[in-house]
Amino acid sequence: MTDLANPLPQADRTLDLKGLNCPLPILKSKKALGEMQSGQTLLVLATDGGAWDDFDYFCANTGHRLIERKDDNGVYWFFIARK
Repeated sequence: MTDLANPLPQADRTLDLKGLNCPLPILKSKKALGEMQSGQTLLVLATDGGAWDDFDYFCANTGHRLIERKDDNGVYWFFIARK
């Protein structure tokens, strides 16, 4: 549920990757971002414990911008803007 005092960013596309393990969340996100226009945002939902650091590293090394990330009881939300 969204906190009205701190709303989450809007996403142009959402990927529900819950239940997938590394490296699939990164690989599927990379493919989705490649199909998007510059500046569009992708919301990724993942449950893999390594995803928290993986997406930080992925964005830092690909030029995409990690706008926000959130841990919602073991479901990780990543808002990424395509470079």
